[in-house]
Amino acid sequence: MQWYLKALKNYVGFHGRATRQEYWMFILINFIIACLLSVLELVIGIPGVLTGIYGLAVFLPSLAVLVRRLHDIGKSGWWFLISFIPFIGTIVLIVFACQESQPGENQYGLNPKVAY
Repeated sequence: MQWYLKALKNYVGFHGRATRQEYWMFILINFIIACLLSVLELVIGIPGVLTGIYGLAVFLPSLAVLVRRLHDIGKSGWWFLISFIPFIGTIVLIVFACQESQPGENQYGLNPKVAY
């Protein structure tokens, strides 16, 4: 949960780097919350309302943590635009997100694993 909260606190921080663990834990907790909200919507009978509001609330934090993850592997944050290419773009971003961090310092800052 600390990784999720860390990403939310740094919701407009598009500079710096994010480790694989920080990125994937944010994605996992985000997915679980969205699923729980979907079930709650079905029970209450208001489909799409809560998940829509939640999706808008976490849009910037999700984008920021993705950009920081791309920075961690030495890619520009603008690579997120590849997601607009159907299917292939998503696969490329998943591959990028799974790559190992660049060791040491790169143009986007220190390796977060070393910074602690």
